Amino acid sequence: MKLVRYGEAGAEKPGLIDGNGQLRDLSGHVADITGDTLGDAALQNLRSIDEASLPLVDGDPRLGPCVGQIGKFVCIGLNFTDHAEETGNPIPEHPVVFMKANSAISGPNDDIVMPRGSETTDWEVELGIVIGKAAKYVSKADAMDHIAGFCVCNDVSERTFQTKLSGQWTKGKSCDTFGPTGPWMVTKDDVADINNLDMRLDVNGERMQTGNTKTMIFDVTTIVSHLSELFTLHPGDVISTGTPPGVGMGMKPPKYLKAGDIVELEIEGLGVQRQKVVADG
Repeated sequence: MKLVRYGEAGAEKPGLIDGNGQLRDLSGHVADITGDTLGDAALQNLRSIDEASLPLVDGDPRLGPCVGQIGKFVCIGLNFTDHAEETGNPIPEHPVVFMKANSAISGPNDDIVMPRGSETTDWEVELGIVIGKAAKYVSKADAMDHIAGFCVCNDVSERTFQTKLSGQWTKGKSCDTFGPTGPWMVTKDDVADINNLDMRLDVNGERMQTGNTKTMIFDVTTIVSHLSELFTLHPGDVISTGTPPGVGMGMKPPKYLKAGDIVELEIEGLGVQRQKVVADG
């Protein structure tokens, strides 16, 4: 299934994308797409619904973040060998973990708002993991049982905030609108091979990032297992798993976003995001 949330920010309704690519309303069956509706039993109930019985949604409504009421937005850094190399960092021995403020979460096609005075706002296409069942001390072998599905994330980053201001990376990762998530969550049963999905990101139609999840240093099950050793993962938590090479910071000379730019990113089978970059007044 492709589960989606649509409508104005803060008032999104639940929906799904049917086999013909049409948006259908799910609000007669669930109040929202959240941790409460991502467990195995709840998802099975949604799968049992006849798609044709669901109302079609007219027009072209805004798509919101594909998961509502996200509890934690956990990110993994430097998770592709060639990305670590392009940024001048050593290959990590363990997953590099940081948090992104939930206030950064936005819809997949909402504007990216550069912070006031920013000159180093960057892009990062990433695979998102959506947790469906609480995970604590979970083995790699059992990790997939705790995953509801997957989505596209753009780990937008302000590099000066991230690397020049004292403190943690979170400063450069948590600006408003720096967490586009969606367009939909694809349930794990509809993803043929999560370890072999093509990834790409374009700026103004020019290819910047090309990658594949098969070259991740730490794969999906390793990440979930590792994090579950540190803290409990709860239903509705989202994990953004790192980016392939091609970020602006790694270019020679570096290249960053500016107002008016269009960013488009895609992960095979998980959908496309498209954002316009605007300056914060």
